[in-house]
Parts: sequence; structure tokens; C-alpha cells
Amino acid sequence: MARFDELLKRFFYRADEDVGAWLELAPEIADSVEALDELPEEFLAFELSTETYAVPIGAVREIVKVPVITPVPRVADHVLGVMNVRGEMLPVYDLKKQLNLETVPFRVTGPGDVPRETRVVLLKDAEGDAGILVDRVRGVVRLLLSKLEPAPSLGAERRAVAGLGRSDGHLYILLDVEQALS
Repeated sequence: MARFDELLKRFFYRADEDVGAWLELAPEIADSVEALDELPEEFLAFELSTETYAVPIGAVREIVKVPVITPVPRVADHVLGVMNVRGEMLPVYDLKKQLNLETVPFRVTGPGDVPRETRVVLLKDAEGDAGILVDRVRGVVRLLLSKLEPAPSLGAERRAVAGLGRSDGHLYILLDVEQALS
């Protein structure tokens, strides 16, 4: 058994091991060695119009099919109304309007008003849970926090953008949940 342990020690790279110029010749290996200490964070990725957004998975309560949404008079344009989730009334927001992806408020009263893949993502918020209408849920993406890029200066309407992340050739616009729901 000791012989096997010795073979394993020789086979695997150790961070304290002197490898000379090998890591300089392969910068992508050097990046991955540095990243071994950092665990990726999970984000829920979804589509709004032609852009892909993501929120921390810890902020997601659940994902539901579009239910009946009851309009509420005299609310902001980006509030679609309220929905009933197992007896709990929750507001539903249209982030496309909030992020200026569309100029005309979208009116949704139920599942017949949207394509089949449209969902409501329920988010946890300190002021109360709320739903956001998304065109399509793409799934969970894992991003290294050290590799996230700061949000560009996009103006007051984009204050909900917390930063940018990249994975497998895709760009993810990271949302600040609190700002997105305000």
C-alpha cells in the first residue's frame, strides 16, 4: 500500500513543487492552478429578450410556470401584478421594462399570454419575496467570483447590473436582486 501512495504523490502536482518554466509556457494551466483554491459560485441563468442574465442561486426561492397574474392599479410600469403561490400573494415584475430592454410595458394576465418556455422566477428579498418574468430559464452556471468583471457605467436604468461573468464562451449579466426589485 505504501508503494501505491508514493506513486500517487509523484503523479499529482503539488502547489509547493518546483516545475521551472513549465507553468510560464502554459498560462492557462497557471490560471487553473491558482483557481484550485477558489470554489465557483452557482448562479441561475435566464434569458430576457436577447440577453442572458444571472442571479445568485441563494437568492432563488423557486421557479414556476406562469400563473394567473392579477393587475394592480396605480403601480409602477415594471410591476405586472400579483400572483397566488400556494395561498401567498407575491408581486411579479417585468425586468425588461425595468432594464429598458422594452419601452412598452408588457401586460400578462396568465399563461396564455406568453410562450410556453416563459417562467416566473421567485426571488428571496429582505422586503419580501417577489417574482420576475423571464423568457427562458437556461440553468445553473458556476462562476469564479475572482473572474467576475465590474458592471460598466450604463446609466441609472441599469443600476440593477452588479457585474459580468463569463463561462464557456457565454456572457452573463449579473443582477443585484435588491436593485432589480426596487
